[in-house]
Amino acid sequence: MTAATYNMTCEQGTTFSKKLTITDNATPPVARNLSTYSGRMQVRPDVDSSTTLLDLLSTGGSPEITLNASGVIQITVSATATAALSQGGVYDLEIEDSSGVVERVIQGTFELSKEVTR
Repeated sequence: MTAATYNMTCEQGTTFSKKLTITDNATPPVARNLSTYSGRMQVRPDVDSSTTLLDLLSTGGSPEITLNASGVIQITVSATATAALSQGGVYDLEIEDSSGVVERVIQGTFELSKEVTR
């Protein structure tokens, strides 16, 4: 399956939260069980950059990604982590099943809306 393109906007200094639901190609679509998957997402200034602005994993910590049996992927970045951002960039999010098959599910720009109140 080709990754969907979705451009995100993150407000600097606020808790960033995005919920995505992954479905199969059936008609009507059925949510995929992601309970045995892991997820990872990186934000970089551009696709060729070696600099990582955000590095999110489903293995815990903050920022974090959670996946569940209802096909939901929850992305959460703390207000402290978004306050430390000085620029936006590009991102993609990959999921990996228990057998090691990796799928890129979504990608796009990661715009940073800078805060005024500090």
